[in-house]
Amino acid sequence: HFGNRRLRTVGELIQNQIRVGMSRMERVVRERMTTQDVEAITPQTLINIRPVVAAIKEFFGTSQLSQFMDQNNPLSGLTHKRRLSALGPGGLSREHAGLEVRDVHPSHYGRMCPIETPEGPNIGLIGSLSVYARVNPFGFIETPYRKVVDGVVSDE
Repeated sequence: HFGNRRLRTVGELIQNQIRVGMSRMERVVRERMTTQDVEAITPQTLINIRPVVAAIKEFFGTSQLSQFMDQNNPLSGLTHKRRLSALGPGGLSREHAGLEVRDVHPSHYGRMCPIETPEGPNIGLIGSLSVYARVNPFGFIETPYRKVVDGVVSDE
């Protein structure tokens, strides 16, 4: 369920990969600074961007969460961009996910579409954002609602 659950967006996942690549590049630069002559050092001889490029390629090439975007038509592309996954690093696996995790929970109301989920082993583990749902800057799913006072829906 979505109670106090934070989403990790694509930007956050790529940021983590770039951080890994930059730390590898930093290690290479520090090593080269100690071995090379001070007068002969230039930025071109110190900095090698291959670790950063390799980290980004590793994410897009081998990550469980990376896939080619469905561009058959505009609607399928939009649906692909609004997809949510409980799988991947830090998440669940298909084999160990029980029925409770796959079932619709009341906290999904207005946040996750209860109908749009794939058939087969991923049922309930991959879903889509509801129509008016959005992810706020902190990674939580927000949805508009109306206040109910004494069992009557108000205009607030």
